[in-house]
Amino acid sequence: LSFFHWGLHAWAIYTVVGLSLAYFSYRHDMPLTIRSTMYPLFGDRIYGIRGNIVEVLAIFGTLFGVATSLGLGVMQINAGMDYLGLMSVSINNQILLIVFITLAATTSVISGLNRGIRILSQVNILLGLALVIFVFIVGPSVFLLSSFVQSIGYYLQNIVYLTFQTDAFTGLEWQKMWTMFYWGWWISWSPFVGMFIARVSRGRTIREFIRGVLLVPAIVTFIWIIVFGNTAIHMEVFGNGGIVNAVQTSIPTALYVLLDKLPGSLLSSALATIVVMTFFVTSSDSGSLVISILSSGGDPKPAIPLRLFWSLLQGAVAAVLLLTGGLVGLQTAALTTALPFCVVLILMCYSVSKGLKTESDSYRVIDSEKKPPENTSDNRAKQLVGELFKGGSK
Repeated sequence: LSFFHWGLHAWAIYTVVGLSLAYFSYRHDMPLTIRSTMYPLFGDRIYGIRGNIVEVLAIFGTLFGVATSLGLGVMQINAGMDYLGLMSVSINNQILLIVFITLAATTSVISGLNRGIRILSQVNILLGLALVIFVFIVGPSVFLLSSFVQSIGYYLQNIVYLTFQTDAFTGLEWQKMWTMFYWGWWISWSPFVGMFIARVSRGRTIREFIRGVLLVPAIVTFIWIIVFGNTAIHMEVFGNGGIVNAVQTSIPTALYVLLDKLPGSLLSSALATIVVMTFFVTSSDSGSLVISILSSGGDPKPAIPLRLFWSLLQGAVAAVLLLTGGLVGLQTAALTTALPFCVVLILMCYSVSKGLKTESDSYRVIDSEKKPPENTSDNRAKQLVGELFKGGSK
């Protein structure tokens, strides 16, 4: 089920948004904004109220999606710092952590993509890789390799069944708290992640893009789940256990109970806390940058006051959600903001399909014509497609 919730389905959502943004921006020279993906459907009207609605839905989805993640993240960080003896678990301390992460993210987003966000992201990746390698080496390595193969097989065998499983005869409570929450979470993150994927994918073919976005991150996610999840399972089945009790008592502390049963637990727990903290700092600063780009009409370098505003607002929203609703409030916020953006996603699928079909049909026309030597099929096709995308340069 972890593979199902974090695997191909999640990255398929990001693939749709990223591909749509990249196609209309790089192929047809349109601004890198969500409204640009609607051009085949609405034409020049994307620059009016319809486009504004699409952008607002994307902005609020990203805002509440990142805020939800930040709220969940500080619970994990607080649990880690409590284990290290640095800070007790309390709502006040979690608010303090939100303030700290927000200030760090604000500093990063003001510094810009190259100096702030990129450096923090690289540090986060290296630290996360070090933690995974450490747990794999000191943990049950052979069992992890064997269970990875078996888990992949189980996932592929049951992916269709799990996709259509609705628990219609047993009640929807579990579905609402887990599967529906995850789908809503991924959808609310999709404008943010999709834009970043699009920005680094220039020059790729569509096949390369889909393979890279759909498969590589999913495999990396599976490795992470196997290393930590199956190490915990191995302890429960073949060791002294204790992980299940930790999960039932406090989910955020389960990671530290796991690390406590491995050699070098103090160092690995400190490293895990730093990894979680830097992850949410990079998520917050990247999310603020994307929202700033969307709210500035696709400007890749939005004004610093705008970045500052969205970064601080993200932290404020996370704090309010945590204070008023706790975990349930965070989950509700993710689902609520994702629902209207689902409509945008459906329209986006149809829009990019229409754009690709129009371009494909134009090449078929070329193949049936006699072409003068000075006019290549690619140039001629672009002339034919140009009628559809004539407003792309606005």
